[in-house]
Amino acid sequence: MLHSWDAAAVRAAEEPLLTAGVPLMARASFGLAAHVARALRDRRGRVGGARAVLLVGSGNNGGDTLHAGALLARRGVAVTAVLASGRVHGDGLAALRAAHGRVLTLDDASERHGVAAPVAAAVAAADVVLDGLLGIGGRGGVRGAGARLVDLVAAADPRPLVVAVDLPSGVGVDDGTRTGAVLDADLTVTFGGHKPALLLPPASAAAGRVELVDIGLRLTGAPAVARLEDHDVAALWPVPGRAVHKYGRGVLGVVTGSGHYPGAAVLSVAGALRTGVGMVRYRGSAGAQVLAAHPEVVEGDGRVQAWVVGSGVAPDDDAQRSRARDALAHGSRHDEPVVVDAGALDLLPERVPPHVILTPHAGELAALLAARGERVERADVEAGPLAHARRAHELTGATVLLKGSTTVVVGPHGATYAQADGPAWLATAGAGDVLGGVLGALLAGRASDAVADPALPAALAAAAALVHGRAAHRANPGGPVTASDVAAALPAVVGALVRA
Repeated sequence: MLHSWDAAAVRAAEEPLLTAGVPLMARASFGLAAHVARALRDRRGRVGGARAVLLVGSGNNGGDTLHAGALLARRGVAVTAVLASGRVHGDGLAALRAAHGRVLTLDDASERHGVAAPVAAAVAAADVVLDGLLGIGGRGGVRGAGARLVDLVAAADPRPLVVAVDLPSGVGVDDGTRTGAVLDADLTVTFGGHKPALLLPPASAAAGRVELVDIGLRLTGAPAVARLEDHDVAALWPVPGRAVHKYGRGVLGVVTGSGHYPGAAVLSVAGALRTGVGMVRYRGSAGAQVLAAHPEVVEGDGRVQAWVVGSGVAPDDDAQRSRARDALAHGSRHDEPVVVDAGALDLLPERVPPHVILTPHAGELAALLAARGERVERADVEAGPLAHARRAHELTGATVLLKGSTTVVVGPHGATYAQADGPAWLATAGAGDVLGGVLGALLAGRASDAVADPALPAALAAAAALVHGRAAHRANPGGPVTASDVAAALPAVVGALVRA
């Protein structure tokens, strides 16, 4: 599992080492220089003769950048540091000058006197730019001269390789937001531990490939945000034993689809069956289409261990909405986890337990929050997914899976996950229906555990998102997929994961 740590945790881990005289900056800058050199070698074939520009801010992040620049200069790189502040790390600046690095100053006053011309020339000629403007102490985004530097590099043609130092400047370290000017990186070299911004949208899109430099921090306590990996899913998945029967593998009740949208029912059932649930009981107005596609489904009432409700339930289908409401109320009161999507989100009771999992996209989450008195638009959710998913959890008690290119999951006791496992091609009609079925099957197989451990549904939701994304990749690597393709790829993906 990939863990990330907020700024306070990182500072707390650094403090005793700094007090003891441990050279954290030297370790960070050495690792940074090594990764930059490797990237230059991959791009140019060699390090010597390359041209690097350092964007240097006032904090220790700027010091890391200057010291790394000095190391690169000693390897034959022509290094130019552009100081965006009158206060920079003194030892780092001295080290760069001793290594014969070039230093340019760029602040509001000097730029008005023409310093921008040599800076622009240096950026235009650069093979690599190191973004060391803001570190974990940065707040409110890049402003002033730093923002103009960001714009200058972003507009460069050809664009140099951009390496973010610890994290891209201008992102919200702890919440993953983007504020003002942000220089999207090709590579981020982070120190000591991953930061939430490197996992959370929309900031994570600015990070590019992320490399971690171990500088000796002992990060303890619960991580701020986690990301499941393949072996984590294998540990969470309910694998049947030799003596198990179909009821022991989980029975999933499905109340999805309608006469207007029968495909939602067919796809959600496909997701559940191909993930490995023991049985699906379907209730609803799309029964004929479901049975035609999946003759193994049992239609009608009966005991279940978990539910999937809402996807494809039309607003004017009173009978299906009533079934969804009944299933949601029953599952909330009893030991039956419920996946609630789309057309059932507005049927949610005031409070529900965390084994009720909401699976909205940004627009649906905005509507849910607005219905509960919050002033929220879709754009607000997209700009701050973590904050709004947390708010929905606080208001409802439910575990919240917010769908997107990076899926954010929030549950009780600080359980927070960010999964970025699917290709962009997965943004296709019906994909969310399949995801609901995958998650429903997983909950049916571990229903008693999900009820007993309030934090477990969040982990299971993250696992479902990972499997769903992997299936999209497997369905057609590098190319377009349909929701049906994703469902068809699920058995092979699950099999590979549980064998790993």
